[in-house]
Parts: sequence; structure tokens; C-alpha cells
Amino acid sequence: MTLQTALDTLAAVFMIGGAILSLSAGVALLRFPDLLSRMHAATKPQVLGLILVLNGCAIRIGTLKEITTLLLIVVFQLATSPVAAHMIGRAAYRDDYVPTGELLKDELAPDAERLWKAQREGRG
Repeated sequence: MTLQTALDTLAAVFMIGGAILSLSAGVALLRFPDLLSRMHAATKPQVLGLILVLNGCAIRIGTLKEITTLLLIVVFQLATSPVAAHMIGRAAYRDDYVPTGELLKDELAPDAERLWKAQREGRG
């Protein structure tokens, strides 16, 4: 077995593993019952799947210019995905799409109560 064959095999394992994780994230988006679990499925396995696919591409391509581009994609995805999920969660909480009775700790309740009170008084 040559080094190139071993690298191709490793790249294939990464790409297949990443594709399976991304597929499971897509299936979970359709199957999970509530918004919070769907948000979890949209961020965690999808980002890890993308990272695995990009690692496989980096191993397969092997040039510094393309690896740098792939690394920038990974950094951008790791920076934006949690922020986007957080903002979607806050907006859903504000619009009462989150079942607050199922939360173990509701840290947004004081802020939400203050916002709703201001809206009732006509200031918000």
C-alpha cells in the first residue's frame, strides 16, 4: 500500500463520515418534535459533518492554497452556526414557540417578562 492510497482511503472515510452526519442532521430536522431539538440537530452534526467532508477534501487536494480556503470555510462555519442558532432560539422564545414548561432552567424569563410588560404599556 502506497502513501497516496492510504491518503485516498483516509479522505474517503472522512467524506463518507461527514456525509452520514450531514444526512442524519437533515433527517433529524424532519423528525424531531420541537424547535430546540431541531436547532440542536441543525447545528451540531451538520457542522461536524461539514468539517469532516472538508478534511477529506483537504487530504485529497493537498495544495496549500486550497487547504487555506477550506480552513477559512471551517472557521467561518464554526463562528456563524452557533450565533445563528442562538438568535433563532431567542426569536422563537420571544414568539412563544418554545415550550417553557419543558426547560430545566429558563434564563430568558426575566428579560421576556420585562419586554412583554413594556409592550403592554405601549413602549415597545
